[in-house]
Amino acid sequence: MARMEDLVESEQEHLNHLPLPTFETTPWVAGPPLAERRVAIVTSAGLSLRGEKLFTRGAADYRVIPGDADTAAVLMNHVSVNFDRTGFQDDVNVVYPIDRLKEMAADGEIGSVADFHYSFMGATDTGLMEASARELAGMMKEDRVNAVILTPV
Repeated sequence: MARMEDLVESEQEHLNHLPLPTFETTPWVAGPPLAERRVAIVTSAGLSLRGEKLFTRGAADYRVIPGDADTAAVLMNHVSVNFDRTGFQDDVNVVYPIDRLKEMAADGEIGSVADFHYSFMGATDTGLMEASARELAGMMKEDRVNAVILTPV
């Protein structure tokens, strides 16, 4: 990922003046012990599976990544030109830590790994993503997910 000081001044200005959402309530709740949690990954890295529709600028939708998908089929198509893909190219677990979650489940550190994981394209107005985020929350509830690893990029 590019450092702010490495960006052109106009991009720094744009990023420094993006509006931040406010929340009137506190949606966080206490959950079961870690060893009983079912964990999903939600990333803003613009990931999709080979052959799927690529993300476009301003995309507010998401892609579903089955937990048993071959990581070699996971592609990063984030639209930001300032985005450094080197870490992802070296190890998909940098932004999609599926192998680490599976190891944690096998070791009994977490209860289980969700059947499905999700990716947004992060260079999008978060207000436009609300409907998709609510839909995704319902899907995770159906999958009995009670913990999420967020990998914002």
